[in-house]
Parts: sequence; C-alpha cells; structure tokens
Amino acid sequence: MQVRGAREHNLKDISVSLPRDALVVFTGVSGSGKSSLAFGTLYAEAQRRYLESVSPYARRLFHQVGAPDVDAIEGLPPAVALQQQRGTPTARSSVGSVTTLSNLLRMLYSRAGDYPEGQGIVYAEGFSPNTPEGACPECHGLGRVYTVTEASMVPDPGLTIRERAVAAWPTAWGGQNQRDILVTLGIDVDVPWRELPQETRDWILFTDEQPVVPVYAGFTPEETRRALEKKLEPSYMGTFSSARRHVLHTFAHSESAAMKKRVQGYMLSEPCPLCRGKRLRREALAVTFAGLDITEFSRLPLERVAELLRPYAEGRGPGHAERAQQRPEQALALQRMSGDLLRRLDVLLRLGLGYVQLERATPTLSPGELQRLRLATQLYSHLFGVVYVLDEPSAGLHPADTEALLAALEALKRGGNSLFVVEHDLDVIRRADWLVDVGPGAGEEGGEILYSGPPEGLREVGASQTAKYLFRERRAEPHAPREPSGWLELNGVSRNNLHDLSARFPLGVRTSVTGISGSGKSTLVSQALVEALAAHFGQPVTPDEEDGEEATVPGNGAGQLGGDLGHLSRLVRVDQKPIGRTPRSNMATYTGLFDHVRKLFAATPLAKKRRYSAGRFSFNVKGGRCEHCQGEGWVMVELLFLPSVYAPCPVCRGARYNAETLEVEYRGKTIADVLGLTVDAAHAFFADEPSVHGSSVRRALNTLREVGLGYLRLGQPATELSGGEAQRIKLATELQRGGRGGTVYVLDEPTTGLHPADVERLERQLSRLVEAGHTVITVEHDLQIVAASDWVLDIGPGAGEEGGRVVAQGTPAEVAQAPGSRTAPYLRAALGLGGGQAHG
Repeated sequence: MQVRGAREHNLKDISVSLPRDALVVFTGVSGSGKSSLAFGTLYAEAQRRYLESVSPYARRLFHQVGAPDVDAIEGLPPAVALQQQRGTPTARSSVGSVTTLSNLLRMLYSRAGDYPEGQGIVYAEGFSPNTPEGACPECHGLGRVYTVTEASMVPDPGLTIRERAVAAWPTAWGGQNQRDILVTLGIDVDVPWRELPQETRDWILFTDEQPVVPVYAGFTPEETRRALEKKLEPSYMGTFSSARRHVLHTFAHSESAAMKKRVQGYMLSEPCPLCRGKRLRREALAVTFAGLDITEFSRLPLERVAELLRPYAEGRGPGHAERAQQRPEQALALQRMSGDLLRRLDVLLRLGLGYVQLERATPTLSPGELQRLRLATQLYSHLFGVVYVLDEPSAGLHPADTEALLAALEALKRGGNSLFVVEHDLDVIRRADWLVDVGPGAGEEGGEILYSGPPEGLREVGASQTAKYLFRERRAEPHAPREPSGWLELNGVSRNNLHDLSARFPLGVRTSVTGISGSGKSTLVSQALVEALAAHFGQPVTPDEEDGEEATVPGNGAGQLGGDLGHLSRLVRVDQKPIGRTPRSNMATYTGLFDHVRKLFAATPLAKKRRYSAGRFSFNVKGGRCEHCQGEGWVMVELLFLPSVYAPCPVCRGARYNAETLEVEYRGKTIADVLGLTVDAAHAFFADEPSVHGSSVRRALNTLREVGLGYLRLGQPATELSGGEAQRIKLATELQRGGRGGTVYVLDEPTTGLHPADVERLERQLSRLVEAGHTVITVEHDLQIVAASDWVLDIGPGAGEEGGRVVAQGTPAEVAQAPGSRTAPYLRAALGLGGGQAHG
C-alpha cells in the first residue's frame, strides 16, 4: 500500500509504503500522529471508497467520515475498524447482542426448546426483552420496577414540613410552593412529620389529586387564614403535586440528568414481581432447554454454556435418539444451531472471555473486553482480503491475556487479511512483521515517519523514543518500598465475583492492584472501595446512567471500612470518563486555567478602557462570543445524502468571539489565538508574566506537561479527547491543587494509551502525590507501574468465578515470587529477578 502526502491533523505531508497480508504496528509517543495515520487517513479513505460504491439513498444510513487530507493512497483494500470506546450507553445492550449469540440462542429456544403440554410456539422475537412480543408487561422488559415509600421520601420524620421533612420535593422554589399550598389547605407545617395523622401524611405523599389554591407568599399560617377569610388577592394560584407524583413524573420526563439522579435517590428499585427480574413474558419463560429457561441460560458463564451445548452439537445430547426418531427436523435443527453457537463460543473462550455471561450489559465491560468481543465477531465472520485497523487491542489486558490476543491476530492474518495496529505494548510491538514509528515528539513536534520497516531496523534510529524501550536490557529500577503510615481495611465485600472478600490497603504509599482481566480488580477498587470511602467522607457517588450502572445503595455489598481512617481527609477518583460531553468543554475550562487567562485579558489597557470584565472573554456566555455560532466556532451544514459537514462559522471564521472582543490583544495575541496554542507553546508564551494570574496559569501548564499532555491545544474540545487523555487532565487538575496530605487517589488503568516514555512521566507524578502525604491506589496491568509500586495486591487466580480472591500481597519483589499468581512470572521478568518467563 502506498500513502502519498498525508496531512491529516499533525501529519507533515508524509509518504509511506506498507506491506499487505502482514501485522503492521504503528508506534510513537502519545499524540505523535499514529491514530491520524491509521484511523484518520487509511481507515477513513477505505470507508469513503466503499461508500462511494453504495447508492446515495443507502449512504444516509451510515455514519460517514469526511475525506481525509491526503494526496493519494494506492492498493488499499476494504477496511474494518475496531476502536477503543466505552459500551453503548444503554443497559439493554449486552454481550449476547454485541456478538449476535443471543439471536442464535432465541432461535434455538423457539425451534428446539422443550414446551409445556399444550402451549403454542413462541417465535424467536418472543424471547427478547427488547420487543413488544417478548417484554414482560409489568416492567416493560427492564426486570425491575421503581416504587416510592414514605420512608424513602421522608428520611427524617422528626422534621416539620417547613424544615423540609418531605425531602423528595424540589429543593428551591418548587418545594417552597408546595409547602405554601399546604398552609393554604390548613395543614400544620410546624409540627414534626411523625405527629401528623397518617391519613394527612398519605395524602401529601401519594394523592393523585391536584387542587389549585390561592397562595400568599411569605405569610404566616395565621396571616394566610385571615387573608382567605377576607378573600384578599393572592400572590398567585398554586397547583399541588404529591411527592410521589413529582418523583415519578421527573424520573420519566425530565431532560436534566441531574434532576433524574436526584429523584432516583428517593425511589426504591426492586425485582419485578411478575417476571421475578427475568424481563420476559410467562410464555417465553415456560420454554426450557437443558432444564433452564432462556434467562437462566443467559446468566451462565460462557465456559459453562459451551459445556452444555457440546453434547447436542455432537449429536449425543440427552434424548437425542428419541428426538431423531419422532421429530427428525427438530433434531437436525438442534444439532446445527448448537454447532454454530459452539463454534462462535470457542472463539470467545480462546480470547479469554469464558467468564462473561451473555446477559452482561456492555456498559459494565472494560474497553479491552468490549474490543475483544468485537474481534471475536470478526474472527468467525471469516472475511478475506480485509484491512483490520485496531486501536490498542492490548489495553486493559493482563500480560497473560495478551497471549490469547496475539493468537487471534495471527489467525486473522492467516485468513488472508492485513492488520494495522496502533499499539504501545512492547510485547505486541515485538510480534510485528512491520513497524511504522511516528514522531519524534507529540503534537506539533510529531507527525513525521521516523522509521518504516522490519522491527529490528528500528534499533538504528536514534530519534525514536520507542527504540529506547524496545531494545533496552535495562529493567525497572529496583527501589526500596516505602513504609506505610497506616492501613485501610475493607471487609466482607460481596459483589459480582467477589464473595465475602476482605483486603488491606497500606496508607501513605503506592499500591498496584493486579490480576488477569475479569479477576475482580475493578469491582474491588473502583466500585466497593470507592463507595465505602465516599460513604465515610459523606461524598456523593452518583452512578453514571450513561454507563448503565445501577444506583447502588451505599453499603450494598461494598463491605465494611476499617483501619486507620483518622489519617484520611477525602477521596479523589480519577477515571476515564469524558471531562464533558459537548465541544464546549475543553481542557482550559476544566482545569480552571482559562479563568486566569481571561483575567489577564481583562487587565489589558483596551479592555479596561472599554470596561470589559473577565466574563467578556468567555465563549459560553452572551457579550463577547460570536452570536452567529453562539461561541462554538463552527456551524453544521446538513447535506441530504452525504455526511453532515461542520464548517467554520462564516462570521467569526472559527474564532468563537465577536470582532470587538478580538480587538483586545495580550502580548500581540487575541483570546482566540491563545485557545489555539498547545500546552507547550502556551508555556513559553506565559513564561514571564509576573502577575498572580500568570503564576496560576504556569502552574496549570506545568502539571499538564508533566502528565504528558504538552501536545494538546488549550481549546481542544472534550469530544476529541481519548479516555486516557481525559484521565490525565483530571490527574493534572488534582496535582495543581496540591493541598495537605490524607487524600486517597483511586486510578483505574491510568497507563491506557500511554507510550512507555509517557508511563515514566506518569510514574513520577504518582510518586509526587505519595511524597506529599497522599495514598495512591491503581488498578494496573503495566508492569513498569507495578514494579515501581510500594505494595502489590494480586487478585485471581483466574477470571469470573475462578477469580475474586487475594492470591498474593506484599512488596513487588515478594509478589514476584508468589506461587499460584498469574502476575508473578511477568513481574519477575520486569524486575530482572530471573526465573520468570515473559512472553514476546
């Protein structure tokens, strides 16, 4: 394949030749331009060419990428992209639906299931909780029903109505309005709630009546009674709404996620009484296969599903001979469908996913698990002559699981396909047939091809950051583990595959929690520990609806917290969720850096003369922003049969501000120019600003550079950032706050998307936090980070039901020698202790 003149994003008019039918790995530091070449150029062009051949009408149905900025690409086959992304934001999407195994299973139950005497056939769609034919009529296929009770809406019955006993009502004017209406209705709002008659309490909380009554705002009950007698003109007419009506109506109809979350706190969720949480109609649940209804079958780990199906696929299942005689067509259908299911399952088992269940919601999977599911779908589709473009397939994988991944990639290559992989994992890089190293730096300092050829040749390229790590014999520097200042205990955790697990975490040091994918690390740390600590500090842990997480009641399986809690002041969770869901959010606003930049602009002579405040320099509010695009900088142009095009705003030409605001300059640059600077360029620009705002800006820029984000533009929209970049922005925001010790930082795989050179920088930042007296706990697969920890907690030994136990704990050197630990041999190799065999 020949690429000529690629200029997408930061690529500097590059040309490169790539072999077909090979494993081509793109390497380079984070932000160097690897993804711009693999996804932004090669994949985008392959997709564009394919769509050119499709009718314009059908083209509307695809999400289309625009044409990449490249002169020519020759010899490019059709491409399939497997990118890193969070699960689709709906709890109805599951492992079974992503892999299409659920469709086959429904067919199996419909055609070959055991029906009760006299029941008619249930068609395949009748076994899906997402169709009107299959969904339980009571819970609409969700498996849970939501109710409210007096106890859930009135948490403290010792309060009076005036003191907001009815906590479920709105906090601001809406709640005051309801209380004023009760005064008009003659209900005593100044006695404790529990002293009101039960009949009155029930009416306030549960009535469907909505009386409209006069309201005298600010009047006492006595003044209100007199005003009613005299028929005085009221402030307004108020409509009463019971607390239950408010909660259920807000939950069903509110557009605001925050409002929904608030009222969800007053609702109790319980399994649906009709389907007992199984989501389907009774007719579907009455059909069994191997003695299980379809929901019970979907809740089995995939390993167990394969065991159950194998005898049927081989024509020796229970009752096979009898079925073959009496209903030969059913026996044949059963054998074929079982065989097809089994072939697909075998691929998933080879990729190390035997512990997941068909019913498991995709939002609860890690990005690595989700990508392996998609990879499995490709493996059994048996396409030929395709380019697969993969984005860090090793992300979220334990070194032991990377073996299975490499075997899967090898199988795709043997099938006559080409593989383009963007990757940082040295073991994957070592297996490449061809390496393309992009760099040398990130952002403006990257975008060049440093090397393209067989891996061994990279050894000679002095400018390559990758070469330093790929060929070095130097192991992780052994360091003396720090002494803990105390211990944090978490006892009796029962959730997912953890059963009454207890664990200890040292305080004032760095702990890495390791174990193979699916062993229970994230359940223990990112769920149970985070919730227990949040409850202890009184910090809210709001479940992310987008991630399909159920609202868990604090203490529900999260375990009991104990140990030296007196040392701790707060919890900071640094995760990979986006820093904002719209292009208006960006790094400058999230870190607080932009507030200081705006104040510097407001202090310029012209701004003072015109009386512009700092608010004038915000693109989110009226005044300084361009009103044509409302400060977005671009407008969307709808093209009927072609992809919608985002064009720079014709008025401000993408600057986001109006002409008057842009007349104000600070050191020769407008506010729009500053937003266009990279972190590195801004650091040089503000280097000698003497004011207090200047030092605040420099502190923020320094920490962003230290976590390896020097290549990002200050105004880069949040929607363009990867999960790893979002996580590092959150980390930088925390680092610049500094503050006293006693904070517990919890990070889930912070090395995702990081080149080994950037991992070293991150490592230094985590050490800085510990030196300032904080506690750092990371869930991590990267052995660079694990080897440099003070304490390692290894969970396992396997995945799913075979995991969920503490296999080993101690210093890295101690865990490296632990028998029965899947992490130990890789850690021995990383520490250079010998006796361990790392793959690759």
